[in-house]
Amino acid sequence: MLVMRTKYSEFLREDVGSGDITSELLLSPDRRAVGTVSANEMCVLAGAKEAAEVFAELGAEATLPVPEGTRVAKGDVVLVVKGPARAILTGERLALNFLMRMSGIATLTSDLLETCRNTNPDVNVAATRKTTPGFREFEKRAVSLGGGDPHRFGLDDAILIKDNHIVLAGGVREALRKAKAASFTKKIEVEVENEEDALIAAEEGADIIMLDNFDPSDGARVAKAIKGRWPRVVIEVSGGIRPDNIEQYASYADIVSLGWLTHSVRSVNFSMTVTGE
Repeated sequence: MLVMRTKYSEFLREDVGSGDITSELLLSPDRRAVGTVSANEMCVLAGAKEAAEVFAELGAEATLPVPEGTRVAKGDVVLVVKGPARAILTGERLALNFLMRMSGIATLTSDLLETCRNTNPDVNVAATRKTTPGFREFEKRAVSLGGGDPHRFGLDDAILIKDNHIVLAGGVREALRKAKAASFTKKIEVEVENEEDALIAAEEGADIIMLDNFDPSDGARVAKAIKGRWPRVVIEVSGGIRPDNIEQYASYADIVSLGWLTHSVRSVNFSMTVTGE
């Protein structure tokens, strides 16, 4: 029975259950091995720290030849783990899962940021809260490793007045006035779906205005109108943004946020080879 002590315990418990019966049947407890993890395609490396922690939880020691956030090529070694053979085989799949998903997110973030900055060198690409339950910490860190902004981690991070808040508060103006009266220490962001509400939000002193589900050309027009009168207002765009249309929004936005980074990303392929120590 494994004794687990860290935040990776639940992830391991899901995969291992009461024990890795195959490894325990075939390998003696004192058998040692070396595992080498390689990238099977070009990517931005993320999740290596988490993979190393998985092996450490099981009693093996991992080293990282390449810093996270680095772009690696097919065949590059990204992790070397030494220790009990049972530990290495037991942790293999979970470690690879961290690497695969987090590197996929970091790679997509880096690629989209490069695309956007070819159009607007000052724009940033941000994630959303459309994350995998229980895995948000890791998905947000992967976005950061790819050069993006993680945005809000949770509802207690920032004041973001969304469409349903506006409906229940009685309108954009009323919602903003209530928020400003209650807090002076946090920036206030407002999500709007039309030009009228965008201009009201700017008049009422919103720090950030999120243009949600705007057509790219309409968004550009509204952003220009806001910046012309309130140049310090930060313009964020979101809603319906994908890798194939993100460049159309990047030209006029300060921030482009898209759930695609976490809810539609393709994992990167890694594999581990094991030899006797």
